[in-house]
Amino acid sequence: MIRVVFNLVLTEMALILVLLFRTPFRKLIISGLDRLKQGRGPLMVKTVAATMLVLFASTLYNAAEIRRRTAEAGFLSQTDEVLMAHRLLEASMIGFSLFLVLIIDRIHNYIRELHRLRTNLEARSEART
Repeated sequence: MIRVVFNLVLTEMALILVLLFRTPFRKLIISGLDRLKQGRGPLMVKTVAATMLVLFASTLYNAAEIRRRTAEAGFLSQTDEVLMAHRLLEASMIGFSLFLVLIIDRIHNYIRELHRLRTNLEARSEART
């Protein structure tokens, strides 16, 4: 599970870098994000995000259970220590992934708004001349 989420985080970070800088892929990714936000795309994205949020909450709950079991026993066993580290890493990666999705959405909206403003400004300047 950690490997999948780690690959997801790396992909999201690469996507953010492509969106931040003017690269040949930027226009392609923006058009892909535009298409994703049409039709059934938002419903699918919300479903995946909700599933990841439930998985995140479940991982945090499991970590809290390990901590509670440790508090009852009075010591942390080696197995609990490994499980706790695994759960915390998993939870932090899922949380970071959800955060990066929000960043991607905001950057996409800012780029679209900037493009719209530049188009309007060019149209007004051409109309005056």
